Amino acid sequence: MRETAGNQQGSGPAVPALPPPFAGVDEQRDDLEALEMRLLLEAVHERYGLDFRDYAPGSLRRRLWKRINEEGLRTVSGLLERVLHDSACMERLLLDLSVNVTAMFRDPPYWQALQKHVFERLHTYAFTRIWVAGCSTGEEVWSLAIALHEHGLLERTRIYATDMNEKVLEVARMGVFPMERMQEYTRNYLAAGGDRSFSEYYTAGYDGAIFQRSLADNVVFAHHNLATDRSFNEFHVVICRNVLIYFDKPLQNRVHELFWASLPPLGMLALGPKESVQFSPHADQYENLDELQRIYRRAQ
Repeated sequence: MRETAGNQQGSGPAVPALPPPFAGVDEQRDDLEALEMRLLLEAVHERYGLDFRDYAPGSLRRRLWKRINEEGLRTVSGLLERVLHDSACMERLLLDLSVNVTAMFRDPPYWQALQKHVFERLHTYAFTRIWVAGCSTGEEVWSLAIALHEHGLLERTRIYATDMNEKVLEVARMGVFPMERMQEYTRNYLAAGGDRSFSEYYTAGYDGAIFQRSLADNVVFAHHNLATDRSFNEFHVVICRNVLIYFDKPLQNRVHELFWASLPPLGMLALGPKESVQFSPHADQYENLDELQRIYRRAQ
């Protein structure tokens, strides 16, 4: 019987193991995909002025492939060609790349901390400006308006609600949210410290809850891209939750610089528990107002 190289006995020379037939193919495929992604992001930046080049690669890749699959395409290059020639496809991709996971009074302990540490200080101002950066479809903005109203602060507060996505800003401006989520939102509101009937703030229409227009009288909804745009005002409070986690470190630092430039001395930055000023350019120049909910005050 002929012996194989694996069980051959004796003093003959060892037969070297052959490489797998597809060794290196996966690495080559990953390198090619990375190149395609860079080209796509550069093209989107050049064609549409939208900058996703410093977004966290893992999250970015998942969102790109979601759009590739839903467009019936097979490669990143296929998506590149389509977004360059089809602005409607670019709008669909923008919705995928925008982080739009939100809810009214989401994370009630955060809202409790916001009212305790921020609202109490706002009572000392005659007029305040609050920036909600990355406001998405507006649930957080309308929640903020309700909370400020209940604390007697809404009439002397101007809220600037910004996002890079005009489609979600349109939803935010309307203030109409799915009726099916009102039970969840009511629970969040009560857990956040609300002491009224949440249904006082909206009326039911078709399948939606239409919130009182007066809540948005002092709200300005506007386009702003944290990745590329500058500070546009000075704010007593900056709120930005669940946005920075999708950026890589250089872009996080840029946004932290933007927030720092937008806050006067004693201005407050509310990030929520998933983000922090730690390791940011001005980490040692903030006072920690709530360690768990990551609410800070700029030093004098």
